[in-house]
Amino acid sequence: MSFSTLACPDWTMPQIMQIAVDTGYDGIELRFVEGEDSLWKLAAFSGTQLAGTKRALTDHGLSISCVDTSCRFHFPDAKEREDWMEEGRRMSELAAELDAPAIRVFGDTIQSGATRESTRGWISEYVRRLADVTSRQGVEVWLETHGDFCAARETADILSESGTNRAGAVWDPVNSFVSSDEKPTDGATLLGAAIRHVHVKDIQRTWDSFRYVLTGDGEFPLQELRSALGHLHYDRFLSFEWEKKWHPDLVEAELALPHFANWFRTHYADE
Repeated sequence: MSFSTLACPDWTMPQIMQIAVDTGYDGIELRFVEGEDSLWKLAAFSGTQLAGTKRALTDHGLSISCVDTSCRFHFPDAKEREDWMEEGRRMSELAAELDAPAIRVFGDTIQSGATRESTRGWISEYVRRLADVTSRQGVEVWLETHGDFCAARETADILSESGTNRAGAVWDPVNSFVSSDEKPTDGATLLGAAIRHVHVKDIQRTWDSFRYVLTGDGEFPLQELRSALGHLHYDRFLSFEWEKKWHPDLVEAELALPHFANWFRTHYADE
């Protein structure tokens, strides 16, 4: 059980680690820290402070379940794709320092003047190229089911086209459910062993959209997800993604993170 720091994007690492310990999490999925998403820029992740951060994680018994980047490779302009490639390289160096298994990247959305086919080709090329670089440090590249390619089939096809076994999927089944009513059982079947990391959250549909709600209070089929992962013998992290960064009206992390931890132990943890 881990949580994404989207829930507390302005917090410092000591604050993040403290709530993880207090509420019984096993890991932290790094997204924003101190309002920054290029985490390699922060003092907490460089020089002598990096050593202190690593020591604190060890002392608290915490793992970094994933290092999330903002990298996306949908741009028709090759220069923009190369810029994100460099960002991915820098973030993978940090991931290696933190003993994180992977960095997360996006596909993401088809740009004006591009086609689905050309965009898919760029994404698969850069997933492969980035994984070639990160694998030298023991770090994989995980593509999230997100944007115009959030359906499990789309993500599976991109990973297959990339032709590398050093990449996998961050499966966000709620993204797929919202965009196309894709059921967890179907998504799990399509992605299979490519699933390396799973985002868990809950939603309530409205007449024209949806809103995030505390886990168990919505209509996403969470028990179907649990069953689907069980059939796959999935044994990696389930990570709570509370998107406070993008939806500031959501309740504070001090409420949402303990709530998920209690819900998880009641409804998901192995008996």
